[in-house]
Amino acid sequence: MIPDDHLDNLVRHIERVREACLMLGKRLIAQGREHFGRMLIARGFVHDASKFYGIEWDYMHMGPNVSEASKQLAIDHHRRTNDHHPEFWGGIESMPEIAVAEMVCDWYARGQEFGTDLRAWIRQEAVTRYSLSVDGLHYAWIESFVNLLLAKPFT
Repeated sequence: MIPDDHLDNLVRHIERVREACLMLGKRLIAQGREHFGRMLIARGFVHDASKFYGIEWDYMHMGPNVSEASKQLAIDHHRRTNDHHPEFWGGIESMPEIAVAEMVCDWYARGQEFGTDLRAWIRQEAVTRYSLSVDGLHYAWIESFVNLLLAKPFT
């Protein structure tokens, strides 16, 4: 039996990502990137759908009888089969811009869920975890998407 909070947390996460994709997509459309914005909005409606099936449904939670090893197998499966994860591409520098945009929306939602600062997490964690060059194109995409999603920080 899957705990109710697993389903609730999953649906809440997907809704947050969908809302972020909608917000970012509309802001990109306003900048004249109509097709790209619309494609991002569409991706938000199918984000993480694989988590409802198979190994991901069975083990991507810490409910009763779920070992850490099984959970890690499910997480690895998810990352390898969903193109908004760098692992799908063999690294963040190989990701197309649309997948990067959805990834940023995913990070944005996770930041809300854990109460963390998205900009700080990118600087302190993502740069190292994904061997991300702060002078590269992918970092520039990430920064531009974050700036469209978040208000300017207080100075």
